Amino acid sequence: MNSSISQRIADLSPGEKRALLAQLLRKQASNSKLIYPLSYNQQGIWFLYQLAPENAVYNVNFAAHISSEVNVPALRRALQSLLDRHPSLRTTFPAHAGKPVQQVHEHLKVSFEEVDGSTWSGDELKARLLAEAYRPFDLERGPLLRVSLIRRSAREHILLLVVHHIAIDFWSLAILLDELGVLYPAESAGVKAHLPPLDLQYTDYVRWQAEMLAGPDGERLWAYWREQLAGDLPVLNLPTDRPRPAFPTYQGASHDFTMDAELSSGLKALAKAHGATLYMVLLAAFQVLLSYHSGQEDLLVGTPMVGRSRAEFEGIVGLFTNPAVLRANLCGNPAFAAFLGQVRHTVLSALEHQDYPTVLLVERLRPPRELSRPPLCQAMLVLDKPHRMAQPGASPFVAAETGLRMNPGGLVMESVALERRAATLDVVLLIIETQESLAASMRYNSDLFDSATIGRMSEHFETLLRRILQEPTARLDALKLTLAKADRQERMNVRKEQKEVNIQKLKHVKRKNIITSQLSS
Repeated sequence: MNSSISQRIADLSPGEKRALLAQLLRKQASNSKLIYPLSYNQQGIWFLYQLAPENAVYNVNFAAHISSEVNVPALRRALQSLLDRHPSLRTTFPAHAGKPVQQVHEHLKVSFEEVDGSTWSGDELKARLLAEAYRPFDLERGPLLRVSLIRRSAREHILLLVVHHIAIDFWSLAILLDELGVLYPAESAGVKAHLPPLDLQYTDYVRWQAEMLAGPDGERLWAYWREQLAGDLPVLNLPTDRPRPAFPTYQGASHDFTMDAELSSGLKALAKAHGATLYMVLLAAFQVLLSYHSGQEDLLVGTPMVGRSRAEFEGIVGLFTNPAVLRANLCGNPAFAAFLGQVRHTVLSALEHQDYPTVLLVERLRPPRELSRPPLCQAMLVLDKPHRMAQPGASPFVAAETGLRMNPGGLVMESVALERRAATLDVVLLIIETQESLAASMRYNSDLFDSATIGRMSEHFETLLRRILQEPTARLDALKLTLAKADRQERMNVRKEQKEVNIQKLKHVKRKNIITSQLSS
């Protein structure tokens, strides 16, 4: 290389060097028709798609009620700007030489549909939203982002964004809504929007991941997870209401419940007293709950890691989330406080080693596979705290919850939760931390469980948390005994209610017989 050119490069700031690198990479990519390999987690989703392309289990959706006038042309242009800005939204996933690749299109027109729903009933609106939210995508042809704007009146609209998970995660959804709040008012005013330039793309992350895994860091991460998941891996066996299907259908539902302010503040205080976080306390309790229902003391529970361990990836739209697998050992009947210490260590260590993709972990560990079960773990806990997408903010995971208010660039919006119809795991406990309480949703595989069963499990979880607050040093067997007593009490109440129903039926029959006898005489 010419020495003067070398010196000029050396004089560049770090940001200028990254921009130059990104420019060179884009030029190199243009010479290869914008074809790139997939990240490991994208590969996992792609192969599942090949097994069931008509399934919408990986549809990520966001719905919101807009109570203000909408400049529709400006909104369309703002959405188009998002596609132009983020290559992941212009990507399709065909097979090339027998392997999946991601093909980034230089330009793609936004899939935007404006619909007149002014005459629809509430039930018809709900049905239309669900039909669109769970309409399958074609990964090979795209598009992988669909936007619908349903007009109810001049100042009432419903906005629905649906994106396939292979192109996006919930953090990315927050980025899009944040940037929409900048682009929409700019388009409405006819001025240029000011967004920071993106020096890197998702494909840069894919390359970094491959290089990292091939080097010493990859070996270090593999050594950690190989040790954590050594030996025979447990399979969670919760008692189900129906036999497990031979092939998963991913049919899902959810049970929502709320834990009040007193319980929420008590759990936060307990976590602080033991040098832990609220998530660690909830995870420990969830593992005790699963142990009680399954009778197992060796458990694997998943938790979604953001996957953006490097600051330069924070503003990129793409699939970064990595579901880490946390192992818990409940043997020996420890006190809950001691078990919480174990959980704390496990969570902190997992955070330090979160960059190892779970898909590769499954590939290298080769656990016994059953098509009817997800590999490695069948349950997951998610805790999220509002911090993005709203005033004062909301997190990516809260995006699908009802009542989240935001104002992106003058669009007065309130999120609308859509009915859950898909489940990739047996049970996922999603908890939203608000200022006043903990809003929870137990999402489950409806092929396996009845709603009443999940309702009881949710009640058990709250009972368990209150018992832990009363006595954090209680041993795990004592906590499980509390749940067993609650079960017995519930069965007694059910029998009592059934007995009362039978008595009333008998009284009704006697009255009917008396009346019949009187009429015949």
